[in-house]
Amino acid sequence: MKLKNIKYILSGAILLLASACEDLDQEVKTTLSAEQIYISYERTLTHSVGTYAAIPQGFLSIDNAMRASASDDAEHTIETSSIQKFNTGSWNEFVNPDDVWKDLYTGIRRANQYLVMSDSVDWNNFILYQTPENQQIYANQVAKIKRTKFEVRLLRAYFYFELVKRYGGVPLITKAISYDADISGIKRSPLNDCIQFIVTECDAAINELPETYPNEELGRVTKGVALALKSRVLLYAASDLFNDPSWAGGYANEELIVLTGDRATKWQSAANAAKDLIDLGLYSLEPNYQKVFKSFNNNEVIFTRRNGASNTFEKANYPIGYDLGRSGTTPTQNLVDAYEMANGKAITDPESGYDPQNPYEGRDPRLAMTIITNNSTFKGRPVECWKGGLDGEGVQLATRTGYYLKKYVDENLNLLIGNTSVHSWHIFRLAEIYLNYAEALNEANPGHADIKTYVDLVRNRAGMPALPDGLSQGEMRERIRNERRVELAFEDHRIWDVRRWMIAEETLGVPAKGMEITKIGENTFNYSVKNVENRNFQPKMYFYPIPQSELNIAKGLIQNPLW
Repeated sequence: MKLKNIKYILSGAILLLASACEDLDQEVKTTLSAEQIYISYERTLTHSVGTYAAIPQGFLSIDNAMRASASDDAEHTIETSSIQKFNTGSWNEFVNPDDVWKDLYTGIRRANQYLVMSDSVDWNNFILYQTPENQQIYANQVAKIKRTKFEVRLLRAYFYFELVKRYGGVPLITKAISYDADISGIKRSPLNDCIQFIVTECDAAINELPETYPNEELGRVTKGVALALKSRVLLYAASDLFNDPSWAGGYANEELIVLTGDRATKWQSAANAAKDLIDLGLYSLEPNYQKVFKSFNNNEVIFTRRNGASNTFEKANYPIGYDLGRSGTTPTQNLVDAYEMANGKAITDPESGYDPQNPYEGRDPRLAMTIITNNSTFKGRPVECWKGGLDGEGVQLATRTGYYLKKYVDENLNLLIGNTSVHSWHIFRLAEIYLNYAEALNEANPGHADIKTYVDLVRNRAGMPALPDGLSQGEMRERIRNERRVELAFEDHRIWDVRRWMIAEETLGVPAKGMEITKIGENTFNYSVKNVENRNFQPKMYFYPIPQSELNIAKGLIQNPLW
């Protein structure tokens, strides 16, 4: 059947994927039929690249805010931003600031189209003219089409993971569906089926994708990406949320939100998946923590989305006292308090040496690399977060928490003259895999030497001392959780970690705190912790509600518990 006005993705070489991902999702109408589009080897590859465009954005993902502002790690300065609905509890199946259902299924549809139609490439020219040169070209092109199928399958698995961590079991659609198809009978698949599908697709990609690509193809998914996705999904599958329905109020369809099977086996599988990636030996920690986020191509990064050069992120997050700065995503005192002293002790430890009136002295070096604190130097001057300062209380849109974001921000840009730089959103990096491994192994085999070894590798890279010997399983669990929080801050982990650990009531449901700062002399200040915003988290919020618009179309869909 000929499909008139079918959409296809316009793009150049794969290099564009590395340098201008935001351009890849531009669709235009064409009078070409589906057969004409996919009969061409070049157009077929172009469609595979278009699937990458569906990878979710990370920097300003919700109404010019980072998702961290919907967690206990940050508060968005603009109180009318839609992301505040998460904090006030005023979101539901009709209004969800992070409604990615349609976007992710668009990516899945693109993948399904490619997997079906890529078999229609016209090879007749090579069959008719069987010269040695033609046969080599033919072999190379067939191999590339085969490889891109596994790339697309892995991307589809990633899109499904992004759905599952939000909604639980979702409809598993693995065949191309036309725009006008009847989807009223589509149903959600059990969570078991969704997790198994993702893992199976990862395993297939692990066996077929290359470990690296030549420079002209940087940005494509690799064997390492498949291993990283498998590590993450199995870690989630072993965690409390996917195994404990106690929060769901006697939900009649537990198969949509809870997995079956032995919990210890799940933890061991998660540990094994992480270790498989570590043992691949392709990645290593970048010695300088801050440099990890200034480069798209270092040995720690497993997969990144590299956006085109811009200054949008800087405009949204520079302190308010700087030209064109809008404050944006501001870290909370809740997060700042999670950073240990440089001696490895929590600030609540009486022996830590923490001074509440000199709160940023002698802290974990990652604090200064992630967060702009009062009186620290940024763009050549001290940041004035104190009341009456250039960047403090009393200035419209000034930070309400007493802090500004530093991680990912390029402070070398002059916004007045339009300076820009490339920003890379790291989806997987090795430090996460080390912490995945340590967390899973601590649950599967507490006391194993590797647990401490891999947490210490992450800490030592940052200039922090090793964990103390002899920690109990529970003590190690808390140290690993805190390590994830500070190491992976603002990388879109916290909002999901506290859900899968089922500690959201005590993290997302407590007040966001900040620091009230009063200047009392030259470079001397009074510091007092304050409540910035009361937060609202209810058990039903462990999973997102299925969008009502989808329930209206697909009558077979079942809503998540308590919504």
